[in-house]
Amino acid sequence: MSLEIVSSAQAPRAIGPYSQALVAGAHVFTAGQIGLDPTTMELVAGGVAQQTDRVLRNLAAVLDAAGSSLGQVIKTTVYLADMGDFAAMNEVYARHFGDHRPARSTVAVAGLPKLARVEIDAVALRRP
Repeated sequence: MSLEIVSSAQAPRAIGPYSQALVAGAHVFTAGQIGLDPTTMELVAGGVAQQTDRVLRNLAAVLDAAGSSLGQVIKTTVYLADMGDFAAMNEVYARHFGDHRPARSTVAVAGLPKLARVEIDAVALRRP
């Protein structure tokens, strides 16, 4: 099986030696996204709610470039710098996913790139 590298100008470029996503067969595996504005490559202003919104818009752009969408997501992993941010993150997350409820793990971490408050990665199916 060959791997297809995915890149979207609508999401922040990789800040390290990795791809925004890879497609393997019918599956899309995204890198973690933090709340970077793709134009400025700076974290968006505000707290975890604003960062979560930007993260999910970034993920949606990468998934779209891979032939998928948030509605095709099977599993996400959410990384929080502070578990006290869970409720605010969860509210924004629910708004983006609507009635779709992918499996999810949420973990507290000691730190994230660029001092971000939240990072999210996803596994999705390609659109049929």
